[in-house]
Amino acid sequence: MQRFDCSDEAERARGLDAAVAAVSRGGLVVLPTDTLYGLGADAFDRDAVASLLAAKGRGRNMPVPVLVGSWRTLDGLIDRMTPQVKDLISAFWPGGLTLVVRQAGSLRWDLGEGRGTVAVRMPLHPVAIELLGRTGPMAVSSANISGQPPATTADEAVDQLGGAAEVYLDGGPCPAAVPSTIVDCTGEVPVVVRSGAVGLDALREVLPLVREPAGR
Repeated sequence: MQRFDCSDEAERARGLDAAVAAVSRGGLVVLPTDTLYGLGADAFDRDAVASLLAAKGRGRNMPVPVLVGSWRTLDGLIDRMTPQVKDLISAFWPGGLTLVVRQAGSLRWDLGEGRGTVAVRMPLHPVAIELLGRTGPMAVSSANISGQPPATTADEAVDQLGGAAEVYLDGGPCPAAVPSTIVDCTGEVPVVVRSGAVGLDALREVLPLVREPAGR
């Protein structure tokens, strides 16, 4: 296990090199984001994704979200860019909004039982963006054991995951320290399926018809 202080420019560079190398060989890395620390792997390496799920003690019934370093990356990942998805991306990316969309039919990744959908986000964090720019899309879930509190610092991630991750990129405390908001955009009307960093009022300023699930 290697840990790098990303507040030091030289150590950050070494850390990013180590993280890229780990991801390329199927290893797991912990990275800071604007919301929470994430445990990441190459999104297209099914064995690495399986290792990620195992490290968290999480089942395949909860597919791993994907982080991207640029919204343009979506062109090869999603079935089509709907006006609703485009408006939400324009307003809130990079940032604390995860979008559930129909994935491109040509994709051969295995993120869990997503049933043809994928949850995608572009984080607002310089270390995460630089890493994603070098690795491409990463499967990233919160850096914690399933059912335990999410990590908002590198120390908290180390305490829970230990040697399960090869590289820890320490970017200091997460600015938001709350999970991203998740909006399901697979139907005609977008639905908030998890409240988080982006509030419902802010979403409705962009798409007035965004709703919460029935019963809420």
